[in-house]
Amino acid sequence: MASLKSARRKLAHRVVLLLAALGAGIGVVPGTAQAAPNPGVQMNAADMTLLNGVRLAGLWEMPAGQMAAEKGQSARVREVGAEIAKQHAELDQLVVEAANKLGATLPTDPTAEQQGWLTEMRNANGARFDQIFVTRLRVAHGKIFPVIGAVRASTRDPIVRKLAEDANKFVNDHMTMLESTGLVRWQQLPPAALPPAQSDSLVAAAQANVGSSGGLQVGTGLVWAVFLIALGTGGYATWRLTRRS
Repeated sequence: MASLKSARRKLAHRVVLLLAALGAGIGVVPGTAQAAPNPGVQMNAADMTLLNGVRLAGLWEMPAGQMAAEKGQSARVREVGAEIAKQHAELDQLVVEAANKLGATLPTDPTAEQQGWLTEMRNANGARFDQIFVTRLRVAHGKIFPVIGAVRASTRDPIVRKLAEDANKFVNDHMTMLESTGLVRWQQLPPAALPPAQSDSLVAAAQANVGSSGGLQVGTGLVWAVFLIALGTGGYATWRLTRRS
């Protein structure tokens, strides 16, 4: 009788340990108990480059568009200038709202180079003004366009991702409008700067899963694998314990 009680106690102890192991496995199932994400922690240098770039674009292209609407020689240049100024006001509001949500600080003045472009436009008139306006803005939009695409493809932050999507629509629209003036000098545009080819190696894949904080981002597939292994192991142990009892 004593040996039977001892065997039952051992069986009960093993069952408790088994249930604890299963509980640990179930606890890692995606969606069961995840902490709320902190957008600020997910931001990296590329995200800030987009925020600053969009903000700086608005700081000088809004006054440039207003100048074009007032002093452009071509009716189309005046029309394009007014629309670009209007749309940049909308885009500027979007980037300010995104920065406020992320706790990011944005520039408040155009760069020295951008201020020089504005001075160049103020000193120009007639056809020369139209050409400077179209050339400067088309080159600037061509530079920010690939940055938007790169950040949209890689950012981990949903706020930055939404801003990239909105900015992409605005910038593409602006380039189309500028090109509709017939003043774009295609031969003078800078050549496309293509990013390096991506590696398909396991090392590259592992590095891609390291967030900006340096911590490893565990994939959903790995989490499910751990859970299924724990579940299978627990089921087999339970079957063995049942047979022994």
